[in-house]
Amino acid sequence: MKLYVTRHGQTDYNKDEIILGVTDLPLNETGLAQAAELAENAEKLGDIDIIISSPMKRAFTTAKAVADRCGLEIITEERLREWDYGEYEGKSRFTEGFAENKVNFGVRMGRSGESLLQLSHRVYSVLDEIKAKYRDKNVLVVCHGGICRVIETYFNDLTNEEYSNWFMGNCQVIEYSL
Repeated sequence: MKLYVTRHGQTDYNKDEIILGVTDLPLNETGLAQAAELAENAEKLGDIDIIISSPMKRAFTTAKAVADRCGLEIITEERLREWDYGEYEGKSRFTEGFAENKVNFGVRMGRSGESLLQLSHRVYSVLDEIKAKYRDKNVLVVCHGGICRVIETYFNDLTNEEYSNWFMGNCQVIEYSL
């Protein structure tokens, strides 16, 4: 079984380096073009059987581009929604404390959001379920940067520093073997 993981196409917040978690923004023009290119590349792969997507607009729109191009069904999965960044939501990525808070595993982001432990629990649980339920399928997961970072830790060990600096580009695809 192959698990393909991608981050949604670009939004205006991404372009402007603004923290985007639970705010449900659409893709911008660049993001729509990235989603179309992702769909074309997915069609060339020719081995994706199912798409599992975050229900958030930016991820679902990206998933729909692939689904329409490849004739696939989309299953939405609430546990793939982006990390709740609490009071950091809508602020600059360079806001004091944001980078440090990302690696404090038991501390809620921005005081009112999710801790990394909470986030990891929900992401790991969906990955365990995908592995059990779709063992004979190749799955494309369409989600968010924070979720992609946690998925990377499911497959590869990362130090706190490596975790903090790990980045997934818009519509970049990583293939994992389950």
